[in-house]
Amino acid sequence: MTGSTTGQGASAARDRSRPRPVPTGGRTDAEGATTSERILDAALVSFATRGYEASSLDALAVGLAIRKQTILYWFPSKEVLLEAVVDRSAIELSAALEASLTTADTGWARVEAVVKSVFRLAARRPELLGLVREMGRLGTPAATRFVTAIEPLVQRATGFLEAEMDSGHMKRHDARLLLLAIYSTVIGMLTEVEVLRAFGEEPTARSLVRRRNEILELLRSALVIDSG
Repeated sequence: MTGSTTGQGASAARDRSRPRPVPTGGRTDAEGATTSERILDAALVSFATRGYEASSLDALAVGLAIRKQTILYWFPSKEVLLEAVVDRSAIELSAALEASLTTADTGWARVEAVVKSVFRLAARRPELLGLVREMGRLGTPAATRFVTAIEPLVQRATGFLEAEMDSGHMKRHDARLLLLAIYSTVIGMLTEVEVLRAFGEEPTARSLVRRRNEILELLRSALVIDSG
């Protein structure tokens, strides 16, 4: 009996970590966004900039000019709202990275395309990467949920790096640790940009390109085997 109960508990935990379809519907605004989409957009910005604990459903409702009960109709609790934000953000981030992987060539060009894609996303949707940082601070279960959602993309990237190493195009590293290092480097650089913004110094497009190129040069020297 105990074994059955334990198995059911583990299964339930796995089910909670799996992304669920994001609720959609409600009235649309002038730009065509539904109520649930507007709630998710506002929650993403709040979680990414203020932090999850400092965000409240009351404040979200005021900012959206709706009742708190409307938020609870679509998302029964703050925890459920966070899960929905994480799920949708993981889908958006995966789509952006998948697009760069699909259009890029092989070898170093593919790594370069992914890094450039992340920087473009940071410029266009800084709150998305802000949420990634916030989940890292929150830890489980939010971080686990996000990792589970992007695991297929991680596996694909790992396979690509291992194939490049096997072919002699890249230096031998542990592929998953290498991905973590690339992630930490890029996110760390983008965090530095957000810190500058917090102190009132808005990075220019030229400075962002320069920082991006510095990261690419660092990664290239660490990965690519000089054919000469």
